[in-house]
Amino acid sequence: APVGLRLAIARPERVTALVVQNGNAYTEGLREFWDPIRAYWQSNAAGDREALRNFLKIDATEWQYTHGVPDPSLISPDAWQLGQVYLDRLGNQEIQLDLFYDYRTNVDLYPDFQAFFREHQPPTLIVWGKNDYIFPAEGATPYIRDLPNAELHLIEAGHFILESNGPEVGALIDDFLGRTIGRK
Repeated sequence: APVGLRLAIARPERVTALVVQNGNAYTEGLREFWDPIRAYWQSNAAGDREALRNFLKIDATEWQYTHGVPDPSLISPDAWQLGQVYLDRLGNQEIQLDLFYDYRTNVDLYPDFQAFFREHQPPTLIVWGKNDYIFPAEGATPYIRDLPNAELHLIEAGHFILESNGPEVGALIDDFLGRTIGRK
């Protein structure tokens, strides 16, 4: 989401619609999960960086995929196991920790993202796992403040909503794009 929103604020004339899927642009969506990450942002200290290393272990990766999913059997173990293979590549954990630190620059841009929404009012579909602990639903609802015509769908799912509800989300996207920009 932050990459897409950075592109949108750089070239707003190129944006025909937004599809937001558990992609935060409001501080309301940064709750207790983010506390250790915020501590790292503030200190940039080695100890705070090391405290985040547990987020990169297999148990945490599995949790990210299954937490908040009413039926975890819908999530293929291949999803988190393959994700972990990539996390465990030589040097990649340091890159991930660097990305945790760098994410603060996205939060700094939240006001710019919100100004873009208010000024340009792109047709917007918001699809969010209402049980997402990483980006909780409190981060989805503020979009409506700036995009009153946006469609918001809170789905009984977790962070990786496409893993458990892919066909449902795909149908919402197809319908939305068909109605707003004439594409499927």
